[in-house]
Amino acid sequence: MNRSQLWIAFTTIVIKEVRRFMRIWSQTLLPPAITMTLYFVIFGNLVGSQIGSTHGVSYMQYIVPGLVMMAIITNSYSNVVSSFFGVKFQRSIEELLVSPVSHHVVLLGFVMGGVARGLLVAIIVTILSLFFTHLGIQHVGIVVFTAFVTAVLFSLGGFINAVYARTFDDVSIVPTFVLTPLTYLGGVFYSMDQLSPFWKTLSLINPIVYMVNAFRYGILGVSDVSVWASLGFISIFCVAMYFFAYRLLHNGTGMRA
Repeated sequence: MNRSQLWIAFTTIVIKEVRRFMRIWSQTLLPPAITMTLYFVIFGNLVGSQIGSTHGVSYMQYIVPGLVMMAIITNSYSNVVSSFFGVKFQRSIEELLVSPVSHHVVLLGFVMGGVARGLLVAIIVTILSLFFTHLGIQHVGIVVFTAFVTAVLFSLGGFINAVYARTFDDVSIVPTFVLTPLTYLGGVFYSMDQLSPFWKTLSLINPIVYMVNAFRYGILGVSDVSVWASLGFISIFCVAMYFFAYRLLHNGTGMRA
C-alpha cells in the first residue's frame, strides 16, 4: 500500500473509534465529568478549605492537574481495551489482520482513538475546574507533551490488556486492581513532601507519580520530582510499550477471544 492508502486506512480506524465513543457519549464522556465535579466539590472545596495551601497554591488548584491526568489515564485506557477486545470478540479483527494494511497503522489507529477520548475528557474536566478555581498554564509545551504522551502510553496499555484478555472480566482486572491504586497513590491528592522518607522513596516506583508531577509543573510550576527526568521516563516507557504492543499484534498473540 502507498502512503495515501495507508493514511486513508489510518484515518478510517481513528474516525470509527471516535464515532464509537461519541455515539455513546452518555456512557463515555458524561460519567467522568460528573465524577470529577464531585472530586472538585468534596476534595477541593470541603477538604481543601481545611488544608489551606500546598506549595504556595490553594489545595483546589493543586489537585486539578492530578484530576485531569487521572481522567486522561482512565479514559484513554478504557477506550482501547474495550474497543479492541470488542473486535476480537466479534472476530472482525481477523479482517484487519489479513488485509494489506500495515500492523503499525492498525495499532496507531486504535491508540489515537484512545488518545482522542482521553484528551477530550481532559478538556471537559479542565473547563469544569474553571468553575471552582483559577488556572494559568506556566509551560504550555510541557502540558501538551505530557498529556499526549500519557494518553498514548495508557492507550497502549489498554491494547495490551485487550490482547491478553480472554473474557470481559479480564478487561476490568487491570483498571480495578492496578490503575486505580497507582492513580490514587500517584500524588493526585497530596504532595510527596507530606510523606515519610520510606513512603516517599517507595512512591518513586509508581510511574504515575512522574506523569502527575510533570503535568502539574506545566500548569502550576511546582513538582515533587525532576520534571526532565519525568518526561524522559514517560517517553522511554511509551516507546517500549509501543514496540511490545506491535510485537503482540504482529505475532497474532491472543487474537482469538
